[in-house]
Formats: sequence, structure tokens, C-alpha cells
Amino acid sequence: MTLARVIADPAASGTWALVPNRSSIRFSNKTMWGLVPVNGQFTEFTGDGRITAQDEVSGRLIIQAASLKTGMGKRDEHLRSADFFDAEKFPQITIEVNGLGSDGTLNTTLSVRGTTLPLPLTVTAEPLGDGTLQVTARAEVDRTRWGVSGNMFGMMPTTTTLIADAVFVKA
Repeated sequence: MTLARVIADPAASGTWALVPNRSSIRFSNKTMWGLVPVNGQFTEFTGDGRITAQDEVSGRLIIQAASLKTGMGKRDEHLRSADFFDAEKFPQITIEVNGLGSDGTLNTTLSVRGTTLPLPLTVTAEPLGDGTLQVTARAEVDRTRWGVSGNMFGMMPTTTTLIADAVFVKA
């Protein structure tokens, strides 16, 4: 279902809170010259969203950069370092939602390492039977645009896939 359709429902108006234990924020990047994928997730994040009676949407996700996990401790430490996310200096990754485009794309900005850039997202929305709403987004980004540029010997392509499955409950 499209997010525009959900927003158009008058019952959807109000404030929505992210349910972190039912949500996931993941990434995938190929390494070893594109042969092996590195999959990871962020385990600490919060967020909220608002839908107005005028069919407007806004919201924010705040992701703790140091909560990054790939399943390999040394790699996780390296990804948290200044070579990549620089989690000590820039502890939060933020996604700000500031509207829905006429094409159904969610207008967002992504802030990583002190750099904020537009990131239009194609999303799907699915009302779940328990009164919650699942919003799913997937985007491919050039991570170097946000200063996440670590690349040892050309082993890592710059394209990263971001995947979010965010479940919200009406507050």
C-alpha cells in the first residue's frame, strides 16, 4: 500500500511513535572487490512521525552510530572509527521526514558525519492488524557523499543499500 493512501485516511491523523523492538534499520555493502556482501544493522534508534488532517507527514529517526553491528567485532570497531562513521565525534545518524512528494516519494534528509543531504525514499506502508503501521523503505546511496569514505585498497564499492522496516503505533 502506498503511504499516500494511508495518510489520506482521516483515522491516521495524529502522532505516531516508533516501536524499536519491532523495527529494523539495516545496511548492505559489498566488499572484497564486490564479491562478498557485508550486512549490518543498527540496534539503537528512536523515532516518531506525524500525520496531519491536511494529509501532511513529518517525522524523525535518530540512529546511534555506535550501535552498528555486522557480527565481526574488529570490523564493527573499524566501521565506528573515523575511517567510516566516526561515531565518537558524530554519535547520531538522523533521518528527517519533511513531506510527501506528488509522486508518492517520501521527502527526507539524511544526516551522517555532520553532512545533511536530501534522500527521497520510495516507501510502502502496511497497516498491521494490531493498530500499528509498518513503513518500509529501501535506498541505494553513494556513502562517500556523506563522508563515509573508508576504502582499503579499493575493496569496497561506494554504493550502500539502506533498508528500514519501521513499525509505528499511534500515540
